[in-house]
Amino acid sequence: MYASDPNPPLLANYAQLVCRSGEALGDVGHKPQVVMKECELPLIDLGALRNGNEVEKAACMEAICKASSEWGFFQVVNHGISLDLLRLMRKEQKKLFESSFEKKSTCGLLNNSYRWGSHAATNPKQLSWSEAFHVPLIKISEESCYGDFYSLRGVMEEYAGEMQKLAKMLANVLVKNMGEGKEMNKSCDESTCFLRLNRYPVCPYGPEVFGLVPHTDSDFLTILHQDEVGGLQLMKDSKWIAVKPNQDALIVNIGDLFQAWSNDIYKSVEHKVMVNRKVERYSIAYFLCPSGESVISSYKEPAVYKKFTFGEYRSQIQQDVKKTGHKVGLPRFLN
Repeated sequence: MYASDPNPPLLANYAQLVCRSGEALGDVGHKPQVVMKECELPLIDLGALRNGNEVEKAACMEAICKASSEWGFFQVVNHGISLDLLRLMRKEQKKLFESSFEKKSTCGLLNNSYRWGSHAATNPKQLSWSEAFHVPLIKISEESCYGDFYSLRGVMEEYAGEMQKLAKMLANVLVKNMGEGKEMNKSCDESTCFLRLNRYPVCPYGPEVFGLVPHTDSDFLTILHQDEVGGLQLMKDSKWIAVKPNQDALIVNIGDLFQAWSNDIYKSVEHKVMVNRKVERYSIAYFLCPSGESVISSYKEPAVYKKFTFGEYRSQIQQDVKKTGHKVGLPRFLN
């Protein structure tokens, strides 16, 4: 690896895992490629929710709740976030990731939140071929987090604020659908939520290598801003399906906490990212999370899941990943 090389040592890491698993590295990446048809996620125009009459708003809210129940994923347009801001954030993100691996991993950038690969992996199927900055929103305004990436700070602050507003608007729709008297957790603010900037480098062993291993999200909901490359897949009707990229839309998916709170009305769906042999991929995810002390319990009886705090949930996930190499999630808390 050269001093200016932007790529983390994924090649060496992957080779070690392949050898440990007993495979020959030369055999990897030569399996027949399964051509998967891309699907369109439910597309919801939020213009009706933001500016429509009562009938239009009701129809939009119904569409959000239906997609959250049937798919666990949907995409939104007319979401109120400037396309210029989204493009500028992508430009700044690329500039950040184009810096050397050494700089990203040793200079304390973005609250020292840089990570790559999967350090708990014991075989190739547990490795995520990606690098990321997983940044607490509360740290985004701190000048010391940015090093010499001066222009990133203002863009990230504006981007995070807009994502926060959109996430709360969508969450309130889902909560309202659960009945009178329910309200969104008030602790979901900049002190508890996160932005994750992702880069998926070109992988010579793709496309059967995971950019991000199969998982569900451990939050209330996630908003994803992805590029045109593709690679996101989700589980639908017990089959993996590829999501067709839509440059004009943001993707929203339900997290584990909404599934538990809604007593399985809303679905936190398993998803993954597959790498590309020729083109790198970029995305940014916003995670709507509560405080660690927040109690998650079903809004009605009989409850599918035991009551737990978000802190307990995260702790159990960390234990499972350390022990088995993968997340178990909600099944650990079934009644």
